[in-house]
Amino acid sequence: MRLNCLLLTQDAILLAAFQHGFRATNAALEMRTDPATAIELSDRRHLDGFVIDCDIVPGTSDLITQIRNSRSNRQSILIVIVNATTSARVAIDAGADFVLAKPVQVKQLQSILEIALPRMEREHRRYFRHKIDLPVELVCQTGEAFTGKLLNVSESGFAVTRFGASGLSGVVTVRFELPSAHSQTFQAKADVVWNDSFAMGLRFLRIDPGCRPSFAAWLDSLEAQLRFKESTSRALSD
Repeated sequence: MRLNCLLLTQDAILLAAFQHGFRATNAALEMRTDPATAIELSDRRHLDGFVIDCDIVPGTSDLITQIRNSRSNRQSILIVIVNATTSARVAIDAGADFVLAKPVQVKQLQSILEIALPRMEREHRRYFRHKIDLPVELVCQTGEAFTGKLLNVSESGFAVTRFGASGLSGVVTVRFELPSAHSQTFQAKADVVWNDSFAMGLRFLRIDPGCRPSFAAWLDSLEAQLRFKESTSRALSD
């Protein structure tokens, strides 16, 4: 469950500073040198955080706009580095969560990361999809019901096997049994946000209050199982 962050820069000094800052964290820092490839990556994947060197790389304003308008990365944490041509005010108005000015000082960077990384952890937890295999029922607003299988789940949404020839659209009611010693039916309203030939992705709009504690406990157990597997795997590889 490592954090995934993207650093866009052509500045070797800035790269070294962030590599050093991220070294002690549970985060993978990916490097890009031009906005086009960074935009392409942000379109394909969710990333927990972005570090954008706003002045040395032309076209970064397009990337900031792209991130803030995307479904998968609009809530990702965005750190913007400014110098001569972009002001902190402009960067914040464009969507930056944090702004650093060059030359980046080690203490400034550390203080930003102390705040930004926990927020990235929360974003990672919100978005991270646990792979599962559970039967699920979706009920359309017309009352028509469909059954299928949950493929993955997170705090924010889930994916299911695609239903029928055309799939579903709009807002649906979701029901499935939460795995536990004391079985409970989970129920929520969700919106279909994407679909392809094999599956559909849905975003939670409202989870029934009575289901929330059990749902949160289930996600906690899935995360604990995953962390145990990761720690065991690391121990065996050492």
